Amino acid sequence: MNQVVTHCDLRPLFGPARDQRGRSTCVAFAASDTHAALRGDGTALCCEYAFFHGQRRAKRPPTQGAHLPTMLEVLAKDGQPAETAWPYLAMLPTDLATWVPPTPIGALHGRAGMMSSSAIESVIAALNAGKPVILLLMLSPAFFQPNPQGIVDPALGEVPEPARRHAVIACGHGVVDGKPALLVRNSWGPRWAISGCGWLTEAFLKPRLFAAATLLEDIDVRAHSIAA
Repeated sequence: MNQVVTHCDLRPLFGPARDQRGRSTCVAFAASDTHAALRGDGTALCCEYAFFHGQRRAKRPPTQGAHLPTMLEVLAKDGQPAETAWPYLAMLPTDLATWVPPTPIGALHGRAGMMSSSAIESVIAALNAGKPVILLLMLSPAFFQPNPQGIVDPALGEVPEPARRHAVIACGHGVVDGKPALLVRNSWGPRWAISGCGWLTEAFLKPRLFAAATLLEDIDVRAHSIAA
């Protein structure tokens, strides 16, 4: 049994864990859910819309993952409607030409953001200021099998797998067995770890955490959307 001490827990800002299914939309989910959490009105924001505009801006097909800097640009310039405007698709349509946002899409909500330090200490400082942090990780087998307490701790000799990259949200921090750990929200549904959130130990994070971003103030995106 591991000893877990929670120092900061921002999970109440978020709704239930969401599930990206088999699609490469983890960055869009992390950005969307962080954006929704900071708005604070309980409204889920449209991941499909954010992913669509991210791939269009980056000129990438929807079968590939999104780039985090591009997703920050989407939030600042394209914004997001409520999730109900274009509910998330479990699978892309066979004819990708039909994969376009419905019209009208409704009110768009924008937010500034920036790439930030991925040092664990910097992430903890942001969390203490009430700001969830988007994290980019290299995965390894331990991430797929959290223990019954929701802890992800690598086995001896387990190394990061650069080809397996994933985005999560740091939503808390604390100590696991006397060492710093981050509480993260995943986008693999409620069955992962504890209701979709788990503890990543320092041993797991240090060789695997390679990028981070924080979201800032609201932005009025109406001028951008009219110009587009």
